[in-house]
Amino acid sequence: MCGIVAYIGHREAYPILIKGLKRLEYRGYDSAGIALLNGNLNIYKKQGKVSELEENVKGKDISGSLGMGHTRWATHGEPNDVNSHPHISQSGEIAIIHNGIIENYATLKEALLDRGHTFSSDTDTEILAHLIEDIKQNTHSTLEEAVRLALHEVIGAYAIVIVSKNDPTKLIGARKGSPLVVGIGDGEFFMASDATPIIEYTKNVSYLNDGEIAYIKDGTLTVKTINNVEKVPYIQTLEMNLESIEKGGYKHFMLKEIHEQPKSIYDSLRGRFDPVTATFAMRSLKEYEGKIKNLNRIIIVGCGTSWHAGLVGEYLFEDIARIPVEVEYASEFRYRNPVVNEDDLVIAISQSGETADTLAAIELAKEKGATIFGLCNVVGSSIPRASHAGAYTHAGPEIGVASTKAFTAQVAVLTLWALGFAELRGKTTKQHLREAFSQLEAITEKVERTLHCESKVIEIAKVFKNSRNFLYLGRGYGFPVALEGALKLKEISYIHAEGYPAAEMKHGPIALIDEEMPVVVIATKGNIYEKVISNIQEVKARKGKIIAIVTEGDTKVAGMADYTIEIPETIDYLEPLVATIPLQLLSYHIAVMRGCNVDQPRNLAKSVTVE
Repeated sequence: MCGIVAYIGHREAYPILIKGLKRLEYRGYDSAGIALLNGNLNIYKKQGKVSELEENVKGKDISGSLGMGHTRWATHGEPNDVNSHPHISQSGEIAIIHNGIIENYATLKEALLDRGHTFSSDTDTEILAHLIEDIKQNTHSTLEEAVRLALHEVIGAYAIVIVSKNDPTKLIGARKGSPLVVGIGDGEFFMASDATPIIEYTKNVSYLNDGEIAYIKDGTLTVKTINNVEKVPYIQTLEMNLESIEKGGYKHFMLKEIHEQPKSIYDSLRGRFDPVTATFAMRSLKEYEGKIKNLNRIIIVGCGTSWHAGLVGEYLFEDIARIPVEVEYASEFRYRNPVVNEDDLVIAISQSGETADTLAAIELAKEKGATIFGLCNVVGSSIPRASHAGAYTHAGPEIGVASTKAFTAQVAVLTLWALGFAELRGKTTKQHLREAFSQLEAITEKVERTLHCESKVIEIAKVFKNSRNFLYLGRGYGFPVALEGALKLKEISYIHAEGYPAAEMKHGPIALIDEEMPVVVIATKGNIYEKVISNIQEVKARKGKIIAIVTEGDTKVAGMADYTIEIPETIDYLEPLVATIPLQLLSYHIAVMRGCNVDQPRNLAKSVTVE
């Protein structure tokens, strides 16, 4: 959740750190700070945006070729200047930045207080800085050894970076449960919570594994475990480019990413099926063919938008492949003693590949013998590495906190898996696969056409921008779309919104309907079209305002709804890929009209790396 960037090399560190912190703003944060080493250890930190930190350091000493920066999303202690990172040790020698939660910080703090330490903040992070120094002094250890010994005493999750004014050629980083990447340049090194702050300077990176510590000293990178076993760093080349993390002429990253969906869906499908031979080219299907044929059930775990994609996956796997599916909130999965067996497949969905709750769910499922498929967007992230197999979505970097293109890319890959599982289990034919692949080949053009509804959406947004509540209704494949549409509106416009199965409305939510209540209905033509029309009539009878997502050329719903948005006709199980688009645009334009920070909604973080 918090953002980390650090540098050691031949350049001035400050410009790299500030630019890096701005690139990390998408993760969500409430304060920012930097530490610079130039003989002195200069620390500057400020509640608020990175721009406020920039103002705060004007006229101050910002020299130095070793430094680190941090954006904080508050966990322990309220957002303020004092609780901002970096934090320093008792003597002021050691500075630390930290992403994660030290669960036993209270016990550690009590022991340090007994030994005469005093603390200035309410954070768990400051305790770790003091602990490292305490060990260093009392055991006469090197800084490297003190860090390693201190981490043995820590319970919780962390990605940390440490500098010491007494060791001006050293930069130390470590991770457990929170991501940390090391960038390797020409005579310089970088550390960051993800690759976005360093892509401008190098494409050669090494992702630390849990329990690993990176030591950079005198221009050399060494990686060891916390048990002091040296590891050979695995260096890989980043696939992203600088243009992909810039706005490219769009006002916001979210709008850019909405419009990128024809390409992100295409890239997520490209090369994974052959429409002529009706065959698949997915390693997960080939390597786990026997497992898939003998599955008892599928358990899908995810959080937020990824959970909604999982709900679409439930419909897909049960409808197409005839496999029982359960969709679980990853945040609840590990705490309710779930029944998981060796003949179960767990599909873990996460845009970032670093979601802490989803990682914890994976570990629990693995302990119980289940096979894990990961579905993620970030190459080299923790969930793919923890999974037995899986697939990347190839959506490209998603900077907007509210997920858009990642959702449709996840649904696209889940669709392929459902079709592939169906073939392996004898639940489909080559003819059906050819028809399905033909529809998949056409889907990107249909998404492109759907984006042309934006002008109509803007007119609707003007009418409802000051609404206090929204209802979203859908049936079948439209139900997860309704949930996702409601979530998008809540996330970025701060309007209360709820998604329901349309038939459930009369079991409670219908009490909310009046002339002030806008109701968004997924009302496309399909097997349950007439049922949805009945639900629309129920709303209209109570004077609710209907905004209907309809199939091109529909006149029946158009005659009842107050507003309609047309989308191209497609088969039922591909409907989420097109029906989601106008709901994303509606949320975006309402939020812009309300003056909300679309890319960085309040209280939210892009990658939730703490529980």
